Parts: sequence; C-alpha cells; structure tokens
Amino acid sequence: MIERKSLRRASPLFLVLGLGFLFAAYNFFSVIGHNRASITMNGSDGDDPIIKNWESLRFHVAVTATDSPYSKWQCRIMYYWYKRVKDMPGSEMGKFTRILHSGSPDNLIEEIPTFVVDPLPEGLDRGYIVLNRPWAFVQWLESATIEEEYILMAEPDHIFVRPLPNLAHETRPAGYPFFYIKPAEHEKIIRKFFPKEKGPVTNIDPIGNSPVIINKSLLEEIAPTWMNVSLRMKDDPETDKAFGWVLEMYAYAIASALHGVQHTLRKDFMLQPPWDLEVGKNFIIHYTYGCDYNLKGELTYGKIGGWRFDKRSYLSGPPPKNLSLPPPGVPESVVRLVKMVNEATANIPDWDSTRNSG
Repeated sequence: MIERKSLRRASPLFLVLGLGFLFAAYNFFSVIGHNRASITMNGSDGDDPIIKNWESLRFHVAVTATDSPYSKWQCRIMYYWYKRVKDMPGSEMGKFTRILHSGSPDNLIEEIPTFVVDPLPEGLDRGYIVLNRPWAFVQWLESATIEEEYILMAEPDHIFVRPLPNLAHETRPAGYPFFYIKPAEHEKIIRKFFPKEKGPVTNIDPIGNSPVIINKSLLEEIAPTWMNVSLRMKDDPETDKAFGWVLEMYAYAIASALHGVQHTLRKDFMLQPPWDLEVGKNFIIHYTYGCDYNLKGELTYGKIGGWRFDKRSYLSGPPPKNLSLPPPGVPESVVRLVKMVNEATANIPDWDSTRNSG
C-alpha cells in the first residue's frame, strides 16, 4: 500500500538554489527557540512517570529506504520479522512505514506499507546517500497521517528478535549508545554547530537517529534542525572529513541537544554481530558488520575466511535461500542472525523473483 505525499514537487529552478534557499522554511535557528529541560540519561527526571494506556504507548515503526536492490531485500526481511513479533506479548509496536526517498513508487509498494518522498536535489548529498534520511523524515512528518504518539526510527538492516516495548517517555526518547560516537573528542568541530551558550558538549548523547523511540511531537521539532545541521556539516570540509559516514548520526545527536532533549541510553536496544556474542535479552539484531570466520569458528574480521555473512556481498541482489550455517564455535548471535535470514527468505513470497531488483 502506498500513501501519496501531499507536498508539491519543487520546480527545477527551486532545486538548484542550494542550502540557503531550498530549506529556508527550516531555518536552522528558527526551530531552536523552544528549549526543553534536559533529562538525565539514567532515567531520573525527578517526576513521577506518567501512566498511559496501551494505545497511547504504541509506536510507529519507520524506516527510510532507497529503491536499490540492496535496500529492498533488507527491507523485506525487516518487514517479515516486524510482522512476526508485532502482536506477541510485550510488544507495543504499531504500524509500519517504509519512507522511500526515491521520489517515485517501486515494485514493493503492494508488499510493504510505503510513503514516497522526494530525494535531495541532485548532487546535494555529494554521494552520501544517508543525507536523505533527515529530509525524508521532515517530509513524512509534515504530510503523512501517523496515528501513534511515538515513532521508532529504524534501518533496513534491523531484525526484531523479540517483541519491542516502548522504551521512551514523553519527554525522554530512548536511543542506543554507539561506542564510536564521541562528541567530547571532537569539541572543536562540534562547537561550529553547538554553541557554548547551549551547554557543555557532554549534553550531546553518543547516539544516531536509529534506533531511537521518540515522541512524535519531539521529532517534529528536531527533524528540521537535524536536516539543516546535516547539510551544514556536509558543507564544511573539516567536519565532513572528521565524521565521514557517521556525519548524519552526529547531526541527529547535536540537533537533539540543541532542543534540550537527551535520551535514555539502552544497550539492550540492539546487538551487533560479530562483536556482541549473544542475543540475550536484546531486541534488535543490527547486521551492519561483516561476519568472517575460518572453519575452526575463529573470527577473521577484515579478512575473508572459510565462512562469511556480509550484507555487502549482496549489493546487486538478495542473498540466496538457505544460507549455510556457521561452523561450530561461532557465537550464538551470528548463528541466530543467519537462521533468521533463512527463515525470512524461505517464507517471503517470490524471494527469487525480480521483486528484489530495480
């Protein structure tokens, strides 16, 4: 099912005007005036928690995507596992939307609930396709009908391993702490976008936008700032060089802090094989890293071993059904990942058809 966006398409002249005019409606500092009180990361804000009913705690699952084969097969697996766990006990998951920032529908719109938005003007992302993510969320939040009060921002390479409750509170989103997001180590650069009057750099959480569960009204405030910070950071050579492929993650963390919003950090939000060895009580498998092992079950990360699973092996098409299981000795998290991929590909209709292609 596809929702049509109500935003009017920009004229070619409008699209080439650049950062200052294209996104003038989202002026960087115009959205910062409403500064919320900071919330401590340990979950204690001094107030009694607000008791809500189940309907108000439900969160909408939103994933941004392209129309490439690489993105498609990951979205299909993700959506399969979303449907498997959505109605299990303990779940507070609501509806699902794939926010497709290609500008036009693709051949998955009948399979996955999809909302089409425009990509950034050609050349503006400078090959950094992730820069489309905040712009996609801005468009979706403005034009879509979203019933739930909360939103989970997710990614195509997420697999739900167990029912996910709402980990957020009304003024305190929940996010996953990434070990490589270190604002304090980049204070000189970050001060270009987070002025001293906004507080110490430690107010910036070590997170990206995903996975994050956040109140919809908060995200509506943060998203335009996130977009503008991302564009400004990409336009600054020093910042672009320092942050590389995690630039947009830093931009979300900074944008949140500019609004006085801090996140409850949940390490159980997800696990990342092969570094996290057990699934345990985590909720999401994030298979962003390659898993390479020799036939003795020893990790050979960075070097192709006798057995491997790496999503980048399937840039032009989906993985085949019934992938071989890892050799004995490989961590349970990797075994579980492959088994879940195999279950999905065995049960998704037309897995080997052109539906995964362009």
